[in-house]
Amino acid sequence: MTDLLTRPGARRPAVEDRLNRRGSLEPREPGRPRRSLVVALVLACVTLMTLDHVDDGAAIDPLRRVVGEVYGPAESGVEAVVRPVVAVPHWLRSHHDLADRIDDLESENDQLRSQLASNDYDRNRLQEYDALTATAESIGYALVPARVVGIGPAQSFSRTVTIDAGSRAGLKPDMTVVNGSGLVGRILRVTSTTATVLLVVDADSTVGARVGRSMKVGFLHGRGDLGQQARLDLELVDQTYVPSAGETVVTWGSQDGAPYVSGVPVGRVESVYSSLRETTQRAVIEPFVDFSALDLVGVVVPSGTTSDRSVIELDGSLR
Repeated sequence: MTDLLTRPGARRPAVEDRLNRRGSLEPREPGRPRRSLVVALVLACVTLMTLDHVDDGAAIDPLRRVVGEVYGPAESGVEAVVRPVVAVPHWLRSHHDLADRIDDLESENDQLRSQLASNDYDRNRLQEYDALTATAESIGYALVPARVVGIGPAQSFSRTVTIDAGSRAGLKPDMTVVNGSGLVGRILRVTSTTATVLLVVDADSTVGARVGRSMKVGFLHGRGDLGQQARLDLELVDQTYVPSAGETVVTWGSQDGAPYVSGVPVGRVESVYSSLRETTQRAVIEPFVDFSALDLVGVVVPSGTTSDRSVIELDGSLR
């Protein structure tokens, strides 16, 4: 027994009990502060809180200034270094939002350019409709509005156009066609949704006409030209009458208004010449209508005509 107690590394039970009771050999967890340090920190915090409430913390103001002078520059330096790194996510979000905003603005600009490009077209169409309404009032006939959707081929040697209204709109052959400027022509044939119009400038077209205040009558013949060179020849019945340049020529009118109603403006006298061989007076007429830019036209129909579209009545109202 004695050997076991005196052998190296062996401890007596009584000594071990005393050491364990004192706590000097108690194991301490790694990273855990000693109890005395914790007590000291708590007492320090309580002391600082107490001093901070005495005279509004006047006792610890010097300490605050010292801490501010020491740590203030360091804090500013750290902030200057960290700020760009912290701002990276915000910059990425802002950059993405900016790119989306640029795309939206470019789309809006494209829409505005498209609207600006079509403004003149829309304005012209509105002016044409207003002029057509005024024509209905001035000539005293109801009109079915229609759009020119095609021009006859040059190989046919006839001047015709196709409009987007037909029998469903109440149209039929030998109806007068006008626009806001004057006489356009007459309907040759119709389908359910379209109609073919023979222009007054066609070489085979003949229209009865009256000249100016004299009301002298004659016959208009087309030359087959379009655009600025389009002209009509007026053969007067009264061979002794010489019309003056600038006089207005209107339609004479046909029986029952087919194919031409009366009183529709056609053009003005440009010049007068005599045919020695036929001993007649002839006048060159400049038409009011620009046949190379036809768009909105109106077909003269009896008042009360059943149509699949709005009809411009005699007083310019819509039905």
